[in-house]
Amino acid sequence: MAVAASPARSAQVASYPKTRRIRFRFGEDGASGKYFVNDDIVFSHFVAGLSAAFPPGEEAFIRSVRRFADRITDPVLKKRVAGFIGQESMHGQEHRHLNEKLAEMGYSIGWWDSKPVKERQIRFEQRLSGRAHVALTAAAEHYTAVLAERVLSSEEVQAIPGDDEVWNLLNWHALEELEHKSVAFDVYRAVGGSEPLRIAVMAIVIALTLPVTLTSLGVSLSRDPIARRQPLRLIRETYALYRGPVLKGLMPELLKYLRPGFHPDDIDTTALLQRWQQQLFGTDGELVDHLK
Repeated sequence: MAVAASPARSAQVASYPKTRRIRFRFGEDGASGKYFVNDDIVFSHFVAGLSAAFPPGEEAFIRSVRRFADRITDPVLKKRVAGFIGQESMHGQEHRHLNEKLAEMGYSIGWWDSKPVKERQIRFEQRLSGRAHVALTAAAEHYTAVLAERVLSSEEVQAIPGDDEVWNLLNWHALEELEHKSVAFDVYRAVGGSEPLRIAVMAIVIALTLPVTLTSLGVSLSRDPIARRQPLRLIRETYALYRGPVLKGLMPELLKYLRPGFHPDDIDTTALLQRWQQQLFGTDGELVDHLK
């Protein structure tokens, strides 16, 4: 049965994701210490881990939609997929640029993007059906969209002290995650993906999120000699991270995806998008001078 498009959905699909050629200048001012988010060890390791995971993750997302390149006949969806691929490619490039600086600062994150990990990831993808692979991408895109909306809509998040250029990167990335949040989902539907598979994949992803996040964060902290010497500080900062504005109450927003008939654009972020598009890339936008 066809699902009627909501006004919010129609408005957001009407625009295509735009590939912005951009370059960030990490570490050029030398202003930030190792713990670049509010001098917070745990929060800084959390952001470093996210940044490390993005390049291989986004390459997997691109591969998932390319598996169906010859089956997408709708010209609008084709253009949206092209924009999605362009944006995700730039995200990977700029996060790798940041990750090089983070590695120089002592963050043990290189394994995320290592050849053995990539090879295992590709072998795993090859065992999945094409629909399951793109369903996994659609589920991950809901995660990033929920986090992006929080980052851009929360004054409390925006007020967290941190390295200016890292925040520029995160705001740009968040904006574009909202711009293309429904592309993989619409590819999944266009190639006949079912509701039971979509929901089952997301349920598995949700079940794995907390243990995977805690494990990777724990491994990162265990490799930091400064962090190892301050266990009580780590406990306090970990509690503050999970009770703070980025993660507190996140689960109900993620669970919306499990509702039968859900579509990412049912969550209307049009006004938020317009505000940040102007703020970052308007005539006097904050990141206009970063465009290549």
